[in-house]
Amino acid sequence: MPILCAVLLSASLVLGHSSAASNKMWEEWKDGHGKVYDNEVESSFRRAAWQKNVHLVLRHNQEASVGKHSFTLGLNHLADMTAEEINEKLNGLKPEERVHFRNDTFKEASGSSTPQTVDWRKTGLVSPVQNQGLCGSCWAFSSLGALEGQMKKQTGVLVPLSAQNLVDCSTIDGNLGCRGGYISKAYSYVIRNRGVDSERSYPYEHQVGLRKHDFFTNNAKCRYSVKGKAGHCSDFHILPQGDERALQEVVASVGPVAVAVNAMLPSFHLYRGGLYNVPSCSPRFVNHAVLVVGYGTDKGQDYWLVKNSWGTAWGEEGFIRLARNKNNLCGIASFAVYPTL
Repeated sequence: MPILCAVLLSASLVLGHSSAASNKMWEEWKDGHGKVYDNEVESSFRRAAWQKNVHLVLRHNQEASVGKHSFTLGLNHLADMTAEEINEKLNGLKPEERVHFRNDTFKEASGSSTPQTVDWRKTGLVSPVQNQGLCGSCWAFSSLGALEGQMKKQTGVLVPLSAQNLVDCSTIDGNLGCRGGYISKAYSYVIRNRGVDSERSYPYEHQVGLRKHDFFTNNAKCRYSVKGKAGHCSDFHILPQGDERALQEVVASVGPVAVAVNAMLPSFHLYRGGLYNVPSCSPRFVNHAVLVVGYGTDKGQDYWLVKNSWGTAWGEEGFIRLARNKNNLCGIASFAVYPTL
């Protein structure tokens, strides 16, 4: 493919210490992602982080070209950030203490045989991918994604729900806005509040500085309005820990499910496409909330179809195919939740 070859050639020149090629590639990447830095110190720091990621992407993709990996990486909009920054600023899921939940919180699926492939995007249960920006609000997007699917099944209309509503208004329930939150406590807010606004009536403000208050404190002004209410739920159900079969059954019979994953690896941050299968992605640690919208099999390998909230420039237009039935890879079934109306 000409574009891929050009990228590899450019990266090869960068690795070969061609400053002219490196500068050109850097400028093109910044222009392509609308990057503007405040000063030379920040620009130098971002350039160094980007350069490191260029090396990582090239090395990985060269190995993928000879069959060592089932997925590729790319220089997306996160490529000027370190892995530590991404994990701190974007991966805001707080660890859930399962001991606090009822033992009967999980409802068995219908019992009918599960289909080989499910993709809820095809039946209109999945809203467009959004970009959470430099805000640890993944918990809000994940939980609302599952609720959007259930509302669509009930009403016949898919209405994107307001993550900003949860970021601003659910601190009393234990969430911390842009500093992180819980899938379960997102639903606790919707239940207590008897609703959540639509994205249209309470739009997302994904960049620091667009608000008059400090976006990283709990001093947000809640602007929920019953006039903008577009979603509600009466309960939520937590699936058995680590049980991928139960997750498959619920995804097939109920709809999209909010899940926790381990998203700490640079290979996840820079994922471009293909089937993500990294044995070192431990299920014992989860830090990011996403939405399982389906599953399938590709070339003999089962996968989960997962919607992220890092924009369409990440992954496969905002989605990732993560290996399924691989000992709960990345903790995909460690904490899975769905709401009921």
